[in-house]
Amino acid sequence: MPKSKSRTHHVVKKSSGGWDVKRGGALRSSGHFKTKRDAEKAGRKISRNQGTEFVIHGTNGRIQRKDSHGSDPFPPRG
Repeated sequence: MPKSKSRTHHVVKKSSGGWDVKRGGALRSSGHFKTKRDAEKAGRKISRNQGTEFVIHGTNGRIQRKDSHGSDPFPPRG
């Protein structure tokens, strides 16, 4: 598993209903929630604790927002 994928947590819509919080590259979810709001709240807490990038997806699977809770270079590169 590439290091960059393992350093992320994602909120994704589950096809059978509800929302999952998943670590990048993982098969199993870190948690399943009835609402997107609850999944975001729990996912953000997990991401902060583990210092990962937090990625929130919409119902269509596209990325809506990203938050970084890791060690960002300051000033930003590039």
